[in-house]
Amino acid sequence: MAKKSKYQIWQKKRSRIKYRIMQKNIGNHPRLVVYRSNTNIYAQLVDDEKRITVLSASSIDKNIKSLIDKAANKIEKSKIVGESLAEKIKEAKIGRIVFDRNGYKYHGRVKALTEAIRSAEITI
Repeated sequence: MAKKSKYQIWQKKRSRIKYRIMQKNIGNHPRLVVYRSNTNIYAQLVDDEKRITVLSASSIDKNIKSLIDKAANKIEKSKIVGESLAEKIKEAKIGRIVFDRNGYKYHGRVKALTEAIRSAEITI
């Protein structure tokens, strides 16, 4: 039997977590999905019932580019992205969302993004 790579193991774990989140989402709230690369961070709200992306924000958005350029590090960039997404969520009048950390550990940039959204009084 061939050994699985770390990436294959991580993908399998990530799909199990996503399935579990979708099963527990009883109220059918939008799911906040986070993706982080080495330099940028992306967040989007997904409606699993309709299978569409409701809202999105990232560190490469043009409307927050000036704030991102002034940020000292990647954690500050994540906070700015979280605040931007929180504003969009409030405009869409969404009160509660479900968090999908996408297999990433809850610290650093992922934590900064979600804490910025929580500080805007949005229930996660």
